[in-house]
Amino acid sequence: MWLDDPIDRREAVKKILGVTGSLALGSAVAGHLGFSGSAVAGVNPTRFLVEGTGAREGYSIPELVARVFEAAGGMSRFVSKGDVVAVKPNISWARRPAFAATTNPDVLKAVIELCQAAGAKRVRIVDHTIHDPRRCFAITGAASVARQTGAELVYPRSSLMRDMEIRGNRLDVWPVFVPLVEADKLINIPVAKHHSLSTLTLGMKNWIGGVGGSRWSLHQDINQSMVDLAQFFKPTVTLIDAIRIMTRNGPSGGSEADVVEKNVLILSDDPVAADARAALLFGVKPAELGFVKLGQKWGLGSSDFQSLDLKRVSL
Repeated sequence: MWLDDPIDRREAVKKILGVTGSLALGSAVAGHLGFSGSAVAGVNPTRFLVEGTGAREGYSIPELVARVFEAAGGMSRFVSKGDVVAVKPNISWARRPAFAATTNPDVLKAVIELCQAAGAKRVRIVDHTIHDPRRCFAITGAASVARQTGAELVYPRSSLMRDMEIRGNRLDVWPVFVPLVEADKLINIPVAKHHSLSTLTLGMKNWIGGVGGSRWSLHQDINQSMVDLAQFFKPTVTLIDAIRIMTRNGPSGGSEADVVEKNVLILSDDPVAADARAALLFGVKPAELGFVKLGQKWGLGSSDFQSLDLKRVSL
C-alpha cells in the first residue's frame, strides 16, 4: 500500500481512504502553502470556542463534556455516521489521573461515547507514549476506557510510522503515526499542564505524541516544531481537559501538590484560540507563549479567542 517516498497528509488520506481528486486542497494544505485567508491576523470569525465549567460540587464530567459539544452544535456536527474517528489524548506518562499528567479518563470516555452515539463506525485511541505503552494505558485509565467503550486502543510500533512531508517552517519529512492521518475525523484531547521548555503543554504541544523519530530533537526549537505539527495534523476539534491542571514540575509531574482543580473544558476548532484561552487558567498571557504567537503568525488561528463565536456553559 505504501510508496517508498515520503508523502504529505493529504496524499496519505487519499491513498489510505481511496479518496479521489475531488478532495479539496482547502485547509488540509492551505496552511502549508501560505494560502490561508487568516494568515495576517489569524482571525476567523466563523470559528467557535466553547468554555464549560463544572461550577457545582459533584458535577458530572460526562455531562459537562456533552453540554460543551451541544453548545457547539452537537457531536454530529463533527462526526458523521460511518466515520472512523481517531482521538488523541495525552497519555504519554505512566501516571495516575490524580497527577494531571495525562488526559482525564472520564473526559476521554465521554468523547468516545459521543462519537459512537453520532454514528462513528470505529473510534481509535491513539498516542505515541513516552513511558512503556502498556503501563501508560493501564495506569492512566485509557485501557479501562477502551474496554468499557469498545474503542480500539492502538499500541505504538514502528510498523505504524510512515515518513510524511510535514511542509513546516522547521520540519520537512518526519515519521507520522499512521492511524492519526487515516481517520476520517481527528479529535485532539490534551490535558492542560506546565512544561519545563514551552511553559505550558496544551493542544498544539499534544501533536508531538503523534509522531515517531527522534522526538527529543523536536525540543531544540520546540515552539516552531509544535506549530509545524499542528498545521500538519489539523484536528477537527480540540477539547482541552482542564478539569485538573498541573501547575509546576511538568510535563511528567508526580505529586498531587502540583495539581489544581479548575473543572474547565475548552472546545474549539481554532487550535491557537483554544491554547490562548487555556493559558489564562495558569495566569499566563497568550502573548507570552512562543507557540501561540507563531501559530497566529503562520495563519493557524487567532490568539484573540473573544473574536470567535464564544459560548459558555456551566453545571
